[in-house]
Amino acid sequence: MELSLVPIDNIPMVEPGDDLLTLILAGLDSMGAALADGDVLVLAQKIVSKAENRYVNLNDIVPSEAAIKLGLEVDKDPRKVQVILDESNEVVRKRPGVLIVEHRLGFVAANAGIDQSNIHQAGIDGDDLCLLLPLDPDASAAALRQAILDRLGLQVAVIINDSIGRAWRMGTVGLAIGVAGMTALEDYIGGEDIYGRELLVTQVAAADELAAGASLVMGQTTEKAPVVLVRGYQAKVPAGPEGVQPLLRPKAMDMFR
Repeated sequence: MELSLVPIDNIPMVEPGDDLLTLILAGLDSMGAALADGDVLVLAQKIVSKAENRYVNLNDIVPSEAAIKLGLEVDKDPRKVQVILDESNEVVRKRPGVLIVEHRLGFVAANAGIDQSNIHQAGIDGDDLCLLLPLDPDASAAALRQAILDRLGLQVAVIINDSIGRAWRMGTVGLAIGVAGMTALEDYIGGEDIYGRELLVTQVAAADELAAGASLVMGQTTEKAPVVLVRGYQAKVPAGPEGVQPLLRPKAMDMFR
C-alpha cells in the first residue's frame, strides 16, 4: 500500500454558514488537484464547528450553583464550567486545572472538547468566546460525503478529527469524532495471522489512525491546514454500525473509570 496525506491549500478562515465543500474544492483547484473515488477527507473539528456556528459567548451564560462550586474546585471560569456540564453526561475526573468528562457523544475528553484557541468574533473578548464540538459529528461527516456524491458523483469517505489526550500517555493525538463512508473499527477477530493462528482480539481503529496521521499534516498551532486529502487507503465499507460509535469503549469495559 502506498499512502499519501496531503494538506489542501488555501482554505480560508471559516465563518458560520460557509459551505465547506465549496471551500475544499476551491482549495484543490488552486493546487491543480481533484477528488477521486476512494479518497478520504479528514477535516479538523474546528472548521466544522465554525461553519455550524457552534460558538458560545460566555457573557450569555448564567452558571448554576453546581457549576460555581465545581469551578472553584478546578480553578476554572464557572461560566465555562457550566457549558462543559451542559455538553457532558458526567464528570470523570477533576482536580485544579483539569476537568475530564464523558461528552454527551460518549467519548471521554478534557473540557468536553470545548476550545478557546484560534477563534475570533468581532466585539467579543477572546476569553469570553468558546467553540463547541459539532452537534452531531457523524451527521456532519455524512452530509459532506453526500454533498460530494451529489455534486461530483464520487464515493469519498469523511473523517472529522480532534486532538484528544489519553489516560495512559502524555500529549494529545488526533482521533476521529465523526466518520462517514468507511468502517471506523476494522474487526479481524476470527481471522488468521501469518502462521495460521486464530486472531482472538485484533481490531484496528482505522479511522483514528487516519485521523492521527492527518493531524501531523495539519499541525496544532499556526499551520492553517485544516483539511487533509488521504489517498491510497483501501477503506472498508461498513457492514455493521456506521459512524464513530464502534470506536467508543463501553463504560463497563473501561478500566480507567
